[in-house]
Amino acid sequence: MKCISFQNLHIVFYLTIFISYRGIYVSCSPNVSTTNSAFKCLPDQTTALLQFKQDFSFQKPNFSYYYYHCSMFSNPYYNDIQPDSYPKMKFWKEEKDCCSWDGVTCHMKTGHVVGLDLSHSWLQGPLRSNSSLFKLHQLQKINLAYNNFTFCHIPSEFGQLSRLTDLILYYSMFSGQIPSEISCLTNLVYLGLSSFKNYDDTSFLYLKRVDLTSFIQNMTNLRRLYLRHVNLSSSVPESLTNLSSLTHLSLGGCGLYGKFPEELFQLPKLEFIQVPCNYLLNGFLPQFQNSSSLRQLNLAITNFSGKLPVSIGHLESLSAFVICQCNFVGPLPSSIWNLSNLSIVDLSFNHFNSHELPSTLGNHAKPNLVALWLRSAQFSGEIPSSIGNLTQLKHLDISYNSLSLPKVNTISELPKFQTLYLASCNLSEFPKFLKTQDQLEHLDLSNNRIEGQIPKWFWGIANKKLDFLDLSGNKLQGSLSVPPLFTSFFDISENNLTGKIHPSFRNWTNLKVLDMSENRFSGTIPQWLGNFGTSLEILNLHGNNIHGSLHQMLTKSSMLHLKKLDLSHNQLRGKVPQFLRNCSKLQVLNLGHNQISDTFPFWLQSMPELQVLVLRQNKFYGPIWHPPKFWSFERLHIMDLSFNNFSGSLPSEYFTDWVAMIQRPCGNTEQLRYVEDKLYPFKHYLNSITVINKGLEMKSMRILTAFTSIDLSNNRFDGEIPSSIGNLQALVVLNLSSNNFTGSIPPSLGNMSELESLDLSRNKLTCRIPQQLTDLTFLEYLNLSQNQLTGPIPRGSQFETFSSSSYVQNPELYGPPLSRICDKEDSPIFHQDNEVESEDGFTWKPVVVGYGFGIVVGFIIGHVTLSQRRSNWFWRSSVGKFIHAAC
Repeated sequence: MKCISFQNLHIVFYLTIFISYRGIYVSCSPNVSTTNSAFKCLPDQTTALLQFKQDFSFQKPNFSYYYYHCSMFSNPYYNDIQPDSYPKMKFWKEEKDCCSWDGVTCHMKTGHVVGLDLSHSWLQGPLRSNSSLFKLHQLQKINLAYNNFTFCHIPSEFGQLSRLTDLILYYSMFSGQIPSEISCLTNLVYLGLSSFKNYDDTSFLYLKRVDLTSFIQNMTNLRRLYLRHVNLSSSVPESLTNLSSLTHLSLGGCGLYGKFPEELFQLPKLEFIQVPCNYLLNGFLPQFQNSSSLRQLNLAITNFSGKLPVSIGHLESLSAFVICQCNFVGPLPSSIWNLSNLSIVDLSFNHFNSHELPSTLGNHAKPNLVALWLRSAQFSGEIPSSIGNLTQLKHLDISYNSLSLPKVNTISELPKFQTLYLASCNLSEFPKFLKTQDQLEHLDLSNNRIEGQIPKWFWGIANKKLDFLDLSGNKLQGSLSVPPLFTSFFDISENNLTGKIHPSFRNWTNLKVLDMSENRFSGTIPQWLGNFGTSLEILNLHGNNIHGSLHQMLTKSSMLHLKKLDLSHNQLRGKVPQFLRNCSKLQVLNLGHNQISDTFPFWLQSMPELQVLVLRQNKFYGPIWHPPKFWSFERLHIMDLSFNNFSGSLPSEYFTDWVAMIQRPCGNTEQLRYVEDKLYPFKHYLNSITVINKGLEMKSMRILTAFTSIDLSNNRFDGEIPSSIGNLQALVVLNLSSNNFTGSIPPSLGNMSELESLDLSRNKLTCRIPQQLTDLTFLEYLNLSQNQLTGPIPRGSQFETFSSSSYVQNPELYGPPLSRICDKEDSPIFHQDNEVESEDGFTWKPVVVGYGFGIVVGFIIGHVTLSQRRSNWFWRSSVGKFIHAAC
């Protein structure tokens, strides 16, 4: 699945920012400038503009909440890059000619307002259908991009401005259906309606009543079409190939499917094709002509496949070629390296199977490569030393291939990198050439074989520029003492480091991610970690030897930006720290495998973003239900309370309002995303977690937002299983084993259509197995053993695949796959070998044995035994039928 296998988010993040700075992506706004007209602005135009100003307040927007990796692939803007961002309308004065106002363009002869550029103008408030904007009937160009219109609908009155050639509304917090009236603007040359995506990966804007074909059929003059993150849910219309003037096509993250028309690649004027993050969109690259105008081709995270054509060398204007996470296969045509304008190449996560990169790379045409991404693309061999000729190369990723670094004569032969990713490159020591890499901002040496202590010279490159440092998954030893750094991401996990958490960390000023998990650090958690309260988002100390009272150590209330806290697999004790109440952004809390002794922290349910809660294997006790204190966990995806001393019963309505587990995953499974994609764009395994799934303890390296799990096993819960649990239609794993639950299995479990693993073993459940459970078509693991279930095992669907181990030690349960079957009176009959035996254990053995002592004596013995056992059989059979009927 496309999004599931993607592990390159930090690359995309910086690649996008880099592209934005260099201007490779298209500018957000057209060339609309303020001009002085020969005649003054008409009074009615001034009045309309001033009325329009009164509709809004001015506040700098913050769009970072709505970003994730697909946004970055196709969006030239990021929150840190805001060209000319200021409140333009705030400086409009009535006493001045409106044609001189910032962002206003007037017709030189008539004084009518013909252009309005209010992009990045801090507008906040709804754009209403009765807005005075729609009184400016001579408008030809409107740019309202990057404002905050508070999720109002796009007014259909735009369709009345028939002279419009440019309508640019993207990334301005519009929502809902795009009005069909816009399709009547036949003069449009530039249409930009792009949107952000919501927290749950849904688009704010969509086309529903009209499809894309009918929407654009009248716009025959279109040159630029931007519908990024508009939910189209359609195939790419063939009618696009009729737009002979089209130069820019951007349909990233639109839910497109089917085959991409090859004819689009052949449009003579088309310069930019950007269709990333359409997971079900497939196609092939055609044979390119010398006359092609393509400058950018971005097919990232789609289902494009096949071989790259040799004719790609004809794309002489190509500057950016991004095909990461597709299904392209090798060999890689060497002609691509002859493109002298090529600046960005991202071939990551494909299947090229190329034995090596060409030794001539950088020797001939010397392409102006600035960024080369080859992560996990199945290349092998040595990076050619001619890479040193690529003097403009600033960003290089050769991680997770079989590539090795070039053998250079001097450590200064390589370019000065800003980004260098060498994960899983079979390194056994810190590369010596790093000594001269004083421009590094991002360095990844993870998953190599680097041993020993970190050399002192290495910290010399960790100057103010180094923002991202990943040394995880090596064999580093000794204590960790580091000088003050300005790094925001630091990962030293999965090594053999020892000692306490060094106080030098307290001098770091901008730390957002600190991952020291799976080492052998000891001591207590220092209180000065609270000093990172204004910046720290992720703290992971999982799998060390840290001890002490958790409640006393974490007392700071200033860690307001904390999104993940993982202190599992340590020796911590005490209570759950109350300061977490203030961490309103916390999404993942893992305190499992410690010695924490506390009651259930009911206050956690008030945390609005909490999605993962793990308290597994501690010393928690008491009920998890308290009427005045508990109502629901609305955002929770994973809840693991197993191996504690929780007790008490759960009311039937307990799971009524667990919204995240009630709602089924929307859309296709190809679009499923991970919790850490929302947490931080750098790391692919920040949210690993261990769950009991399908009877096995499994470490999930990434937490899928569609994966939902409840594990209450190995506690002391009693009473009936709440019937409201059947409302959790999105639940994938349910484990209630090793408790004291009584009563029958709720038939409502049959409504849990996504359930894959169900474990109710080692309880005191009675009555029959509900026939409704056969409706669970995704069920792969079932364990109902060691209960007091009765009656026949249901047949059909997945129940035909389960072995007898799913049902053992339920004495009154019978039917396949158990060795007990049912006779016509609904009474179980045992079969063992070739001997017929009734349920009460009677056989004719006494008769046969008695034959040696005489036929009469034998019959007497048999008769006495039969009489006694028939009496027992009659009681059991009668009572059994009564119990069956009651259930």
